[in-house]
Amino acid sequence: MVSRGPRFGAHLRFLVNGEDVVTGAVGEGGRGLFAVGPVGAELGPLRGNGEAVRVELGEPECSGACCGFLSVIVQRFGGIVQWSDWQVPDGESAPPEFHFDAGQYDAEPARVDAEPGRPGAS
Repeated sequence: MVSRGPRFGAHLRFLVNGEDVVTGAVGEGGRGLFAVGPVGAELGPLRGNGEAVRVELGEPECSGACCGFLSVIVQRFGGIVQWSDWQVPDGESAPPEFHFDAGQYDAEPARVDAEPGRPGAS
């Protein structure tokens, strides 16, 4: 997605049950992670493993250094990937905890990487 205006280039959107998690937690003027190369490379920490890892997903229009970043703890428990312990920019509401089926979760970055016209797509 390419945002209008001078500040942001293409960035990733994270849709959970059809809802844009980043926009919902950082506001309309904010942004998610920049979409520079293959999604698989960009989302390494989001893949989840047995260790809890805090991952930054976005920031408000004013910048994360000003009001705080949107971040989440990502961890894999067997066949489940969990997003929990959200930190959100000042004045915003945290998304709920999410639990994803690991097989479906793993398939999504591969699907996006394979989209025609995507940098790094085959």
